[in-house]
Amino acid sequence: MFDRIFSAVLTFCVLAGGTLAVGSAMLEQPKAQSQVVYLRKVEVSGKRAALQAQDAQVAQAATAQQVN
Repeated sequence: MFDRIFSAVLTFCVLAGGTLAVGSAMLEQPKAQSQVVYLRKVEVSGKRAALQAQDAQVAQAATAQQVN
């Protein structure tokens, strides 16, 4: 019986603490301006390696096991 009451009180305290933490973070005034850095756009391109015959068999076996 004690564990049911304790877990309920503990859950309530965690939820109340989380609510207070989020509320205080939302109402907090910013103390200083933060510096914003913009980076250039980067595109990565490459070719996909072809599957070897053994890798393809392993992939098929794994798929078959997931289906079953």
